[in-house]
Amino acid sequence: MDQTDPAAVARLRATAHPVRLRILSLLTAEAMSAAEVARALDLTHANASYHLRQLHDVGELVIESEEKVRGGVAKRYRYDATREVPDRSSGIDDRISYARATAVEVERRLHDAARGAASSSDLEAWVPVETWHRALDLLHQASHLLHAAARPAGTPGTVHVSATTTAFTMTGGLDGEDVRWTPTEEAPR
Repeated sequence: MDQTDPAAVARLRATAHPVRLRILSLLTAEAMSAAEVARALDLTHANASYHLRQLHDVGELVIESEEKVRGGVAKRYRYDATREVPDRSSGIDDRISYARATAVEVERRLHDAARGAASSSDLEAWVPVETWHRALDLLHQASHLLHAAARPAGTPGTVHVSATTTAFTMTGGLDGEDVRWTPTEEAPR
């Protein structure tokens, strides 16, 4: 029986798009309206609105505020990567689509990479379960640290960075509850 959560699949499909990944990154630092997102990412207002609605409809964005603009209402959206979200498990095809979208976005960012401190790693290995859990804890903490510290573009005293991680268990080793992971401590603020 397929135990894939339809809501998790919808969330993954909604984020498996390079423009939407850019929007999530942009809205980590500050809430923005569709017009502001369009200007920041050089999109049409209609295109920005469409992508924002797609992300909001699957719960990836929250509406932080609404303001009256020229007889209408402009919503200001925000992405909170530290909030509790339901399980993101989904089928392999959806996870591959997300990985491809992420790869396109990382390639775009690499064209804008500056000289200086960086880290890159790739590994497929067999490690003790305790080591795996510790590594996932550290990745989780680093991700939450960076998301919590994100500031609007160009803020004095900030550096423009890119951070992408993907870590998962492979088949052939322990599975089930033996390798499940829940963060062991609160992410740093």
